[in-house]
Amino acid sequence: MKASTNTTGPADGVLAGLEGIRSELEDFYKDLHAHPELGHQEHRTAARVAECLTGWGYRVHEGIGGTGVVGVLANGDGPTVLLRADMDALPVREDTGLPYESTAAATDAAGRQVPVAHACGHDMHVTCLLGAARLMRASPQSWQGTLVALFQPAEEPGDGADRMLADGLADRIPRPDLACAQHVLPYPAGYVGTRSGSFLSAADNLKITVYGRGAHGSEPQAAIDPVVMASMIVVRLQTIISRELAATQPAVLTVGSVQAGTTGNVIPESAEIQLNVRTYDEGTRKEILTAVRRIVKAECDASRATRDPGYEEGSHFPPTINDEALTREVSAAFTAYFGERAHTSELQSASEDFSRIPDAFGIPYTYWGIGCIDPEAYRVAEQHGTVAQDIPVNHSARFAPVLQPTLDTGVQALVVASLTRLANPDDERP
Repeated sequence: MKASTNTTGPADGVLAGLEGIRSELEDFYKDLHAHPELGHQEHRTAARVAECLTGWGYRVHEGIGGTGVVGVLANGDGPTVLLRADMDALPVREDTGLPYESTAAATDAAGRQVPVAHACGHDMHVTCLLGAARLMRASPQSWQGTLVALFQPAEEPGDGADRMLADGLADRIPRPDLACAQHVLPYPAGYVGTRSGSFLSAADNLKITVYGRGAHGSEPQAAIDPVVMASMIVVRLQTIISRELAATQPAVLTVGSVQAGTTGNVIPESAEIQLNVRTYDEGTRKEILTAVRRIVKAECDASRATRDPGYEEGSHFPPTINDEALTREVSAAFTAYFGERAHTSELQSASEDFSRIPDAFGIPYTYWGIGCIDPEAYRVAEQHGTVAQDIPVNHSARFAPVLQPTLDTGVQALVVASLTRLANPDDERP
């Protein structure tokens, strides 16, 4: 599904082979979708990836950070470009009705039996990168340099990139000159969205425990009720975004879990609050986290809490801040190839750990989105003003990319981006 343009270039030569492998890639994707694996458990996925890369002549490194896989293909002198895809799935019960719908289950890190589904689209990322890797291997005359295809585990828990780095990633691969990654997003399939500077937010997860004094539900005067304490905290936390930040400071604070007690006639000893904070710069992040602690302490003091609140910091995701020069270069290449289907993306409140890899190497990176929703379904929802209600978003049980043109677009985008630096200087095509 290439947009008609008046130019040709090395991408056309590489992507000419896409039609011949399309059905094979589609079958691979369906298999991955039907066999999802949680973070740090991607053994089957990693084995399939390694098998493909080995068969295509890549130098393959397996087991990096547990289940990470990297394929390196040297093709003469030139820059080194790293392309990354994440592999893990989510503890979600799929409800898409697809013929290849997941029915998988697994034991999570806490020892619980949970359903598993690719409700974020990482199976599409893996398949697109494999498609690009295969096409680049089949067209050595169209480019020059080194391609590094990196398949990362455990993006969802936020420690997959760190584990690969801690396991010596930098010593196993040539130092890249730049890094690229992409993610399926809930806008029309076939479209590619780039954004210079801030693109994805940082994320902080925090668990707070407040302590009271338990008693019989009929004698609240004998208690210090942690349920009321937690409720007041939850309400007051909502004022941080609405009353302490300027309207021009984008941020999100969500309380996703409040747990206390076991029955209705017993006032418990404690209550637990879990929250998530999304920010785009370090100053705003510190401001919000400081405000959270101030509010929690004040409400506990007001309620005569029996002890200081407890804080347990969970996963932290860094912000994704695209290099402006590299993003302009890739964006221009996308416009030349995709035409009107290339656009500027909105700021996204989702978070990623991808940037830890290029940051560790000290190299520029760019991260873009590809649409994955049936274009007609999106158009109808847009006409009725029901996009938020009718279009499933990432992590929804109903989320699954429409197979085409999402798959083709993802392969094309990775190849086009790679060739902004790897194009053979002797190639006579403009």
